Amino acid sequence: MNARGALGRYGENLAARRLTEAGIVILERNWRCRAGEIDVVALDADALVVCEVKTRRTGAYEHPMAAVTPVKAERLRRLAECWLERHGGPPPGGVRIDLVGVVVPDRGAPVVEHVKGVA
Repeated sequence: MNARGALGRYGENLAARRLTEAGIVILERNWRCRAGEIDVVALDADALVVCEVKTRRTGAYEHPMAAVTPVKAERLRRLAECWLERHGGPPPGGVRIDLVGVVVPDRGAPVVEHVKGVA
């Protein structure tokens, strides 16, 4: 695994921990189909959560929260539909797309921010 992949994996681990601490149950990580990959599929009460995780180092080009463009949001919706088709349809609480942004500074603790319903 290269440095970028290691940074991404580190951010996903932090994101999964943050989600779990918030009472969200992780169903799958790095779920893949032909259309792409969902970083985290989870259940928050009775709502399915499709979670995109973006990790950046301090001083990177853009803040992780700027990473979900309209094109990315549409792809996440398509991926959610694909996941639902393979897993029996939507739960009673519907589907929500969340973003967890992780900023890793040169020194000190990383900053993890979870935003619900970004798309």
